[in-house]
Amino acid sequence: MGKALTFLGIESSCDDTAAGLVRLGDGGPEILASVVEGQTALHADFGGVVPEIAARAHAEKLDHVVEAALAAAGMRLGDLDGIAVTAGPGLIGGLMSGLMLAKGLAAATGLPLVGVNHLAGHALTPRLTDAVDFPYLMLLVSGGHCQFLAVEGPAQFRRLGSTIDDAPGEAFDKVAKILGLPQPGGPAVEAEALAGDPARFRFPRPLLDRPGCDLSFSGLKTAVLRARDEIVAQKSGLTRQDRADLCAGFQAAVADVLAEKTRRALAAFPAPVLAVAAAARLPFLLFAGL
Repeated sequence: MGKALTFLGIESSCDDTAAGLVRLGDGGPEILASVVEGQTALHADFGGVVPEIAARAHAEKLDHVVEAALAAAGMRLGDLDGIAVTAGPGLIGGLMSGLMLAKGLAAATGLPLVGVNHLAGHALTPRLTDAVDFPYLMLLVSGGHCQFLAVEGPAQFRRLGSTIDDAPGEAFDKVAKILGLPQPGGPAVEAEALAGDPARFRFPRPLLDRPGCDLSFSGLKTAVLRARDEIVAQKSGLTRQDRADLCAGFQAAVADVLAEKTRRALAAFPAPVLAVAAAARLPFLLFAGL
């Protein structure tokens, strides 16, 4: 392909401020540096990500993560061939913070600027990290998004199904808040579920009675709320075991839905590889049965 191309990537779509350096040459793509600053502590008291707080934190940290990524790769802005930045979807304040920095850097250096779709970035990551060949099936479970994608080329994505309301990450955060657990919800619910009985509460498995690969988790979250309220009405509170059993039942329901919908997606698009792009806040156990 001739000269290797090196791009700076900037990400600020939710609550992680990140910058990375990627080089594409004849030997394939290479990650030269990746620096991520999380915001978990800033949102811990609010039961989820607060967009205004996230945007302000991005504005404070973006230049620092870019500088750190360049230093880690031993490069300067003059060594780059282009700048890429998340252009959506995501929280508008965070996206604007990243876009403004990227535009400023592009204007100052004369480098080309490329806007990247956040979900396309997730869908194509297996190509970068594991050299996966097209086509493959992608289960994308990131923050407020959950969908099955048939990935057939760099810009060829066919959606086989998606959530019609809450994504799993949102449901875990809301269930954690319902049960008085800290944020992010995924790790907190998983830790409680380890001591719980997943069979005590038989929560619904939404949309399994309908064909297709669409998903729904809002009603499942409501079922946990109602079960909690019934226990509180009977006992005037929750015991630690009650909470553990609620978490285990909820987590088992989400896992069953994801496993069955994945089987359906594979039947609809029998690709040789199934890739999963998941938010770090989601429990690993959700995907163990896939």
